[in-house]
Amino acid sequence: MSKGKGGKRGFGLSGMGGGGMGGFAQQLQKLQEEMVKTQEALGEETLTVTAGGGMIEVVITGHQRIRSITIKPEVVDPQDVEMLQDLIVAAVNEAIEQSQTLAAERLQSLTGGLGLPGLGMSL
Repeated sequence: MSKGKGGKRGFGLSGMGGGGMGGFAQQLQKLQEEMVKTQEALGEETLTVTAGGGMIEVVITGHQRIRSITIKPEVVDPQDVEMLQDLIVAAVNEAIEQSQTLAAERLQSLTGGLGLPGLGMSL
């Protein structure tokens, strides 16, 4: 077997020209900075979700952190605690779903054109 000059092939970078990789690296660095800013901003954004016709209200951040849960007194029935529990679970789950959707939309706007799998989906 010969050990010729072609030993480092396979990366497909030929033809990128001088500075091609540097430009790509700069784009990736800018993308990373924008993603950090977007993720920080998501922590400040809140969504308000209701269940039971507005009887339960959940406020959640873009980081899926519950800020508050408000329960209207008229929904509290000591004889039917199970219904109250179900309403709270439904409201919290809906809040989490909406928060995840918000985060995905914000991050997708940054990574959408790159076609990089998995970017922006891990929070």
